[in-house]
Amino acid sequence: MIREMRILWKNHIYGFCMVVFPIVIAAFFTSVLEIGVPTDVPIGIVDADNTTTTRSLARRLDAFQVTKIVDAYPTVAEARHAVQRDEILGFIYFPKGITEELMAGRQPTVSYYYSMASKMSGALVMRDLRVISSLGSAAVGQATLRARGATDDQIQTFLQPIAVDLHMIANPWSNYNVYLSTTFVPGIILLFIFLITAYSIGTELKFKRSKEWVETAGGNMLIALIGKFLPQTLIWLAVFLGFEYYFYGFMHFPYEGGAWQMVLLAAMAVLAAQGFGVFVFGLIPSLRMSMSICSLWAVLSLSMAGSAFPVMGMDGPLQSLSWLFPLRHYYMIYQISVFNGFPLLESWFHFAALAAFMLLPWIVIGKIKNAMLNYVYIP
Repeated sequence: MIREMRILWKNHIYGFCMVVFPIVIAAFFTSVLEIGVPTDVPIGIVDADNTTTTRSLARRLDAFQVTKIVDAYPTVAEARHAVQRDEILGFIYFPKGITEELMAGRQPTVSYYYSMASKMSGALVMRDLRVISSLGSAAVGQATLRARGATDDQIQTFLQPIAVDLHMIANPWSNYNVYLSTTFVPGIILLFIFLITAYSIGTELKFKRSKEWVETAGGNMLIALIGKFLPQTLIWLAVFLGFEYYFYGFMHFPYEGGAWQMVLLAAMAVLAAQGFGVFVFGLIPSLRMSMSICSLWAVLSLSMAGSAFPVMGMDGPLQSLSWLFPLRHYYMIYQISVFNGFPLLESWFHFAALAAFMLLPWIVIGKIKNAMLNYVYIP
């Protein structure tokens, strides 16, 4: 351990990758998503009817929090080109004669187009465009019923027979910072853990210190690995707990679980990531190749975790593959026990998976020792 702490102190790569970069990443994501929900997303309008009704609908659409009408286009073709040039993320089209058809009750067609190049913004734009399309028929229905002498309660019952009581679980503000930062930041920290773990073992070969390392541990490879990674584990655990305090203590992200659950989850995630990094180097005792595989696996885990696209919606083989990513299990434990407050027993199989990642080095410990004693570093 003393030998490893000296290496950590002398090599500034460790300081940057283990402390500086995680802090920058946490600050970056929470700053980018500080508002919580995208606002003033640029959209356009094609109003071929240009009546009081369509202009009123356009003003209502512009008043929504998410969308902002930045331009009006004479034709659908010009609006479509604006979407392709990434000037707007969508537009709504009111055809000629729509107001007349609305008043006559002939069910006119309102078209809206949106880009899903940005999944979150596209979904929110689609929601606002769909709502404003529904408001047009509701406004006409309200005017018609009022002309017939219906009361406000009767109008409300007719237009909305079923009142929806909608509650967003644990995040009533629809704050996307809560959903995304709590996955992306741990995912990138796990990326650094993967890389630093493989780098720590690989540099023993690169700088021709591998035999000295094994001799310092008395020839016991288990002691060598524990001595090397225990100081790193403590640093990573402090970093994990630091960003969790930043999220839940400073940023006031909602959480239903107790603090001890987050400490346990942080420790399991760090040890599982280190175990995976050691395992990859044991399979391929090459500094360059092991770090490449670790970086690839970590980047894929951001997609396979299930925060951006649900794993249950993926193909069967991909659902099975998701079990091979530590971030997936971290995310599920966080969702089940920390975010939603269910007992840890509900996520025991994900804890078991993280424990399996922690034990992976046992499979390759003999191969790592052989590499340290006999292999020659090849750039």
